[in-house]
Amino acid sequence: MKNAFKYGSIIGVISGVWIFILHLAGVYENSYPSADKASWLEYLSIIIPVTGLYLGIKNFRNRINGGRMEFFEGIFEGFKIMVFGGLIACFFAAVYISYVAQDLQMDYMGRVGAAGVIGILSTLVISLLLMNKQHNL
Repeated sequence: MKNAFKYGSIIGVISGVWIFILHLAGVYENSYPSADKASWLEYLSIIIPVTGLYLGIKNFRNRINGGRMEFFEGIFEGFKIMVFGGLIACFFAAVYISYVAQDLQMDYMGRVGAAGVIGILSTLVISLLLMNKQHNL
């Protein structure tokens, strides 16, 4: 659980800081008709959870689980990391929407949902890549 908290916190804090960087870059300042189109800077945010999940699951396999990991162990660890990271990132998003961008005219929750889907797909792929080969499938 300590591994999931550590890497989830890293993902959450960096994602939260990234929200404010996007604000400072003017990504969310568009008028309403074009506000629902994602900026290229928003696509860069995919790097944060993918990197954090990879490092967290790899650390779980190498240091906590003795160099061995089954597919479902990797998925379970990835989901724990995503829960911690998601809670922290949602806190930053709530603060951003409530205090910084009160007149935000975009579907911000759609972006949060897309981040969850990206996290799930990343967890599946990373767990598949980092698992040890099974003898009895």
